[in-house]
Amino acid sequence: MPFPLADPPDTAEAERGRKLFAGQSEFLKGVVAMSGLPPADRLEICFAGRSNVGKSSLINALTGTRGLARASNTPGRTQEINFFTQGPDLYLVDLPGYGFANAPLPVVEKWQRLLKQYLSGRPSLRRAFVLIDARHGVKPVDEEILSLLDRSAVTFQCVLTKADKVKEKERDRVLAQVRAALARHPAAYPEMVLTSSEKGDGIATLRSIIAGLA
Repeated sequence: MPFPLADPPDTAEAERGRKLFAGQSEFLKGVVAMSGLPPADRLEICFAGRSNVGKSSLINALTGTRGLARASNTPGRTQEINFFTQGPDLYLVDLPGYGFANAPLPVVEKWQRLLKQYLSGRPSLRRAFVLIDARHGVKPVDEEILSLLDRSAVTFQCVLTKADKVKEKERDRVLAQVRAALARHPAAYPEMVLTSSEKGDGIATLRSIIAGLA
C-alpha cells in the first residue's frame, strides 16, 4: 500500500525518541522576517499546517511541556515563525498557519510570504511535517504548500492530527483521499503518522522518527 501508516517504534527506537524529548524544551524566539532567523547551526524540523489544525498542541504533546507552544481555538493565532530549542542540537519550528486566519488580509499575506521564504531558503531544515486534520483530509489550501515543498526540494511527511475525533470508517475514507493527494508530490516521504495530541496516540512514533533524523 502506498503511504502506509508508520509502525509503532521498537523498544530501542522508542527509547531514542524518549531521550531526545526528555531534554529541556524552551521557546527561543518568534520571527517576523527572514533577517530575524537564528543561525542555521543545528538541525531543524518544522511543522506546517492550515490554521487550527493542531500544530501547537502537537508540539506540546511531543515535548511533554504544557503551554510551550501557544494553542488557541482562534485560527491564525500563530503569527510568527516560532523557534523552540530541543536540547543542544535541534530546533523545533512552528510555522504560521496558512489558509483562513482571523486577521486583516495584509497581515495574512505577510505571513504567507514569510512562510514561503523560510521553506524555500533554510539550509538546516531536514524535514517538514505537514499536519492534516484526520477529519477533513487534504484541502486545496494544503496543495499550495505541498507544491512549494516539492519546488524547494524539502522532504515532507504527512502527520494526521485529531485522529481520536473521527470514526474508523470515515478515517479510512480520509486516508485514501490523503494517499491519492500525496502520490502527486515527489517530495512526500512515503509514510504517514496518525496522531492524537489529546490521547497521546502516535506521539512515541513521531518522537522516534524525529530522533532518527537527529
